[in-house]
Amino acid sequence: MNTSASQVLIDYVSSLVDHDTQRVATTLADDLMFVSATRILDKQQFIAMLNALYAGFPDWNHGYDDIENRGDGNYAIKWHQTGTHTGTWTMPGMEPIAPTGKHVQIPPQYFFYRVANNKLVLIFTEPMVGGAPRGILEQIGVEAPPL
Repeated sequence: MNTSASQVLIDYVSSLVDHDTQRVATTLADDLMFVSATRILDKQQFIAMLNALYAGFPDWNHGYDDIENRGDGNYAIKWHQTGTHTGTWTMPGMEPIAPTGKHVQIPPQYFFYRVANNKLVLIFTEPMVGGAPRGILEQIGVEAPPL
């Protein structure tokens, strides 16, 4: 891992890899904004989304490239995410989705981060066809409202 990365981001990445959402929460500012192509989630909604992901995809793998320091508290990580839908996936705002057994592989996708006062204050995704989280729904065959 890139040693010039902020320690809080290193802790965040490690927590994601371990599926430890309590530890993830300690890396996030209270006013965190997670911005996807169609929604903005606050800290509690973001943690709820992760908990739902790990319940629905217990083997979810957060592979990643080095943390890229973009300067002024801005960072980028290219994630390589995969998992198998073997649990009930209960995304906030959606009906529970019964296990499909389908394997999901998200195309390599950048997530961008801003760190301030030793906390993550902003996370946003690279908009792309097949990217998370919509790409997960598409690959398991679920028609879904905008995420």
